[in-house]
Amino acid sequence: MVHVLLEPLDLRVHLEQLMAQGMTAHPSPYAPEAIVLAQATDVQLLPGFNEGHISVQDAAAQLAAHFLDLAPGQRVLDACAAPGGKTCHILELQPALQEVVAIDISAGRLRRVRGNLKRLGQTATLITGDAVEPEVWWDGKVFDRILLDAPCSATGVIRRHPDIKLLRWPTDIAKLAARQTQLLAKLWPLLAAGGRLVYASCSALKAENTDVVAAFLAQHPDARDDTRQVAAALGLQHTALPQTTGLAIQAGEGEMDGFYYACLTKAAT
Repeated sequence: MVHVLLEPLDLRVHLEQLMAQGMTAHPSPYAPEAIVLAQATDVQLLPGFNEGHISVQDAAAQLAAHFLDLAPGQRVLDACAAPGGKTCHILELQPALQEVVAIDISAGRLRRVRGNLKRLGQTATLITGDAVEPEVWWDGKVFDRILLDAPCSATGVIRRHPDIKLLRWPTDIAKLAARQTQLLAKLWPLLAAGGRLVYASCSALKAENTDVVAAFLAQHPDARDDTRQVAAALGLQHTALPQTTGLAIQAGEGEMDGFYYACLTKAAT
């Protein structure tokens, strides 16, 4: 099967590899590992893709691993992990982690995570389960970092997937926001004191982003929003849109998809 990609393609790869193949590309000014191809191509034609030298991932999505502020010895949970791009990036960015646990509610989608890990030569603990039911799958050992890439309307990636406008209904948003709220509440107890939970969403709607996080902060006095400081350290202060909580990246800004991030720190005991 030939996959035709209509938008510029963001990769995690060495620029020299692409230039040597005569491809026009340039580094992203925001995501350190991101290279943007001037013209999209079938990933199977990219040099080194099958060997694990290249991963296809939008630059905005690549920021998730950097927001986590990874360090050796940490235990990391990637909730709602499929298809595994962020799981793999976490492992690539910090190879000395104690463990990365990737959970997804769909066994079929988790197979895609396993396939991506195998292609890149990475290892993670994979669990098929519902992230809102930690009593079923959690081993009781806290995590130093949690990435919650929450299920959402995906309205921030309409430029790549215009069919979203036909597949989403106004009534979907309230249901998604309720699910996001539930995920945050259920995963927060799994985070170690002093740890960080990164809430990520490719929605452009406040109802799924700032409203969800603001309500969570109001109900959890042990949670602190450190997003602005983290974003400034990553050089994103000029890209972010004004938000009451977290930050939003506008679709098309810096050639990135629309994305929202909130870095939530748990008070040390």
